[in-house]
Amino acid sequence: MMKNLIIMGLGTVLAGGLLTGCGNNPNPVNTARQSANETVNRNTNSVNTNSSVNNNSTVTNTNSNSTAGMQDNFWSNAAQGGMAEVELGKIAVQKAQNAEVKKFAQMMITDHSKANEELKALATKRNVVLPADIGSHKSTIDDLSKLSGAEFDKAYVKAMVDDHEEDVEFFEDKTTSSDADIKAFTTKTLPVLKKHLEAIKAIQGKMK
Repeated sequence: MMKNLIIMGLGTVLAGGLLTGCGNNPNPVNTARQSANETVNRNTNSVNTNSSVNNNSTVTNTNSNSTAGMQDNFWSNAAQGGMAEVELGKIAVQKAQNAEVKKFAQMMITDHSKANEELKALATKRNVVLPADIGSHKSTIDDLSKLSGAEFDKAYVKAMVDDHEEDVEFFEDKTTSSDADIKAFTTKTLPVLKKHLEAIKAIQGKMK
């Protein structure tokens, strides 16, 4: 009987130890699953955060560059075109042999100098820095400077026809601008440009 009691006692102790061990040590399979889920959640949150930051940054930069580009297009074109007309007019006054061409060139100097000053005043009010050079128009000045006499007259007149056709189209487009200052300036200047185009086409017609 004593032997049976000892065996039963040992069995109770062993069973208690096994139960205690199971309670203190978590199931290794469940632990692995929980760790994997936490890792996936952390990575997903990280990806979502980075995606949000990148998307916001792209939209801001695109809008800023688009606005700057639209503004530079008007101010640069108007300023450089106006300065080029004055410079070409000065050359024509000296080199042209046709009296009508000389008269037209003087009109270019007078009218475009006035428009250039108005544009500068408007740019100052808007805190816009205008270009100091005439840009791509320099090549026209260089080419005309090499000519003289009737050859110069024809080349200058053709250049003026081409320039004023482009100017009229450009200014007509800007008269519908949502920018009140640009709309007012182009609306005021457009009739002058049309007058120039009509005058130079008449001179060109007589040269044919």
